[in-house]
Amino acid sequence: MKIKTGDIVEVISGDDRRERGKVLSVDHATERVLVEGVNLVYKHVRRSQKNPQGGRLRKEMPVRVSNVMIVCPATNKRSRIGFRYLADGSKERFAKVSGATLGAVAPARAAYAKK
Repeated sequence: MKIKTGDIVEVISGDDRRERGKVLSVDHATERVLVEGVNLVYKHVRRSQKNPQGGRLRKEMPVRVSNVMIVCPATNKRSRIGFRYLADGSKERFAKVSGATLGAVAPARAAYAKK
């Protein structure tokens, strides 16, 4: 999965379309991401020692990873993500719309270094 925790993403389909938020967690098994302020639902909780008042709790629910796109930090537009190897052999993610780097993925390896 190309999206990581801490990325800024935009929802591209569903009720929360065009909303942006920060990725709080990624579930690789179900291919879902938890985005801050997106897909909010009410969870009804019973009174307990942990929650003495009870009532309705507003919380985010996970969204399919296919329904979000990363926001390019350089252009502030939605973008696809690619991987590339740098001259020293390290692997990084980049935004395809502008070519801006999104951070390193793997350390440098001699096999992928350009000679």
